[in-house]
Amino acid sequence: MNAVKNAVKLIAGPCVIESAELLDEVARQLVEINCQHGTDIFFKSSFDKANRTSIHSFRGPGLERGLQMLADVKSRYGLRLLTDIHEAWQAEPVGQVVDVIQIPAFLCRQTDLLTAAARTGKTVNVKKAQFLNGRDMRYPVEKALDAGAKEVWLTERGNMMGYGTLVVDFRNISDMLEIVPTVIMDCTHSVQRPDAQGGKTGGDRRFVPAMALAAKAFGATGFFFEVHPRPDEGLSDAANMLPLSQLEGLVKKLITED
Repeated sequence: MNAVKNAVKLIAGPCVIESAELLDEVARQLVEINCQHGTDIFFKSSFDKANRTSIHSFRGPGLERGLQMLADVKSRYGLRLLTDIHEAWQAEPVGQVVDVIQIPAFLCRQTDLLTAAARTGKTVNVKKAQFLNGRDMRYPVEKALDAGAKEVWLTERGNMMGYGTLVVDFRNISDMLEIVPTVIMDCTHSVQRPDAQGGKTGGDRRFVPAMALAAKAFGATGFFFEVHPRPDEGLSDAANMLPLSQLEGLVKKLITED
């Protein structure tokens, strides 16, 4: 793999772990992008989607099997890993495998969750809640730092407006950069339409590139993409995942100096 040349942080992978074959297919493409463009993409996928709209929705393989599958990706492809936790007890086993522990947006004020993630010694990526503004994220950061976190990232993912969709106020990026040096734009979750369309969250992936480029203009230091080779077949967040084939072209735009 080429030496990393670009300071921009990139996070990418399928929303949920569906199969080892899917993880391999995505990981191979991410390695290729790293080699071609000097990037350092963090591989992301969830072992358990504990916040699905319907109880009948696919959640993933669970903690034990999911962590083993992620560890296999790390071993086979040399990619650094990011995944999310929903309960404090999950932090310790997850921290033994991944490089970044992510706190879901709806849970970003959960003190026990934040402090458990921080105590692992891993980087903690806190997603901004849909009901908070960027300035309010100083308090989750304080909790994590007080518990010993060596590094905290913040991630913008839009705000709920009460009519079944999200709206992104890109000023949040600037506000959060006053709190921490690393602010990520979640370009795929921000195009969700969380109005439970038939028991599933909707979305519109057409706007993913625009979200990324707008965030770049506002100074975002990293970008988060949930990607899938066949997104319409995805078992979670199908409507807003970016086709894997489109990722490289978008990455090139994001790492090119204007």
